[in-house]
Amino acid sequence: MNSLKNLNIQPIENGELRKLLQHNIDQKTKPVGSLGYLEELALRIGLIQESTRPELKSPVMLTVASDHGITEEGVSPVPPEITWQQVNNFINGGGGIGLFCKQYGFDLYVVDAGVDHDFEPHPRLIDKKVRKATRNFLKEPAMTQEECDKAIQNGRDVVALFAEKGSNVVGFGEMGIGNSSPATALLSVYTGLSLEECTGPGCGLDQKGIQKKSGVLQQAIEKHGILEKPEANLAAYGGLEIATMVGGMLEAAQRRMLIVVDGFITTSAFLAAYEICPTVRDYAVFSHCSKEHGHVKMLNYMNGRPLLNLDLRLGEGTGSAIAYPIIQGSVAMLNEMTSFGEAKVYNVVDETGNIVTK
Repeated sequence: MNSLKNLNIQPIENGELRKLLQHNIDQKTKPVGSLGYLEELALRIGLIQESTRPELKSPVMLTVASDHGITEEGVSPVPPEITWQQVNNFINGGGGIGLFCKQYGFDLYVVDAGVDHDFEPHPRLIDKKVRKATRNFLKEPAMTQEECDKAIQNGRDVVALFAEKGSNVVGFGEMGIGNSSPATALLSVYTGLSLEECTGPGCGLDQKGIQKKSGVLQQAIEKHGILEKPEANLAAYGGLEIATMVGGMLEAAQRRMLIVVDGFITTSAFLAAYEICPTVRDYAVFSHCSKEHGHVKMLNYMNGRPLLNLDLRLGEGTGSAIAYPIIQGSVAMLNEMTSFGEAKVYNVVDETGNIVTK
């Protein structure tokens, strides 16, 4: 299976449209640039949608879940059974992600990419299980390349389904006990940073636990090495939920959807997607900077600017949901804020303090 077949993500550059959007933003009743990153965000969403009046339609949250064989090495203080129990919680509207999706208008679905559990069918659960948990990548690659490709394709298929139903905004989140370990390994492998710089507490390790986790990951990377293709590293060190999100993110960008990225683990998936196809970066909004300290290193590597910094580290997609009203506000500013002409305001002060006649 070639899960990356027909992948063609175009950069969002559009000379004339960019100029028109920037002109419209600058004509709002405010000093030029005074709404800061909101202005840049509105401009980018207009370019993604190729429109001077972009619309955010049917936002969907995909919380992707899987278990991880690396938990056999004691890299998480939390038992793996929590993964499937939390999936049941989420699909019934519970947990942080259930609350915030309801609060901020996301349609929540949980994707089972590789949970070590048999679920009953549920309208909010999408069955894309490749296998029950990844292998222990200290001993062997987490996935075969075929399994990894299948997960990537599954992610593409899920996003394509929602795009065809009319959604143009997709948030990503995750659930998987132990998944900060594959995320940390991918950060180190893709960026060249040392594991000492990358490894954090995950679900609550103390300093001794962090050192043990870093040592386990170091042994794993020494065993498998850093491979030439980004998708090969994804198979060796990643998770099924991470690979599924990679495919979903790539498909969303190809379909010119806005991608809202959550915290550390979700951003590791985006980092893998970025390594596969750098133009995916044009379509993403990074919702926040996680308290998991490796997250800021991922963001810096991709020149990603987070919307929020609230010391969040829950995952699940909660940061994506919480940041969404800011994204809505940026689009509302572009579409609805009065212009100088509409308000009959003609003499204004520019950012240098000079009076400019409009």
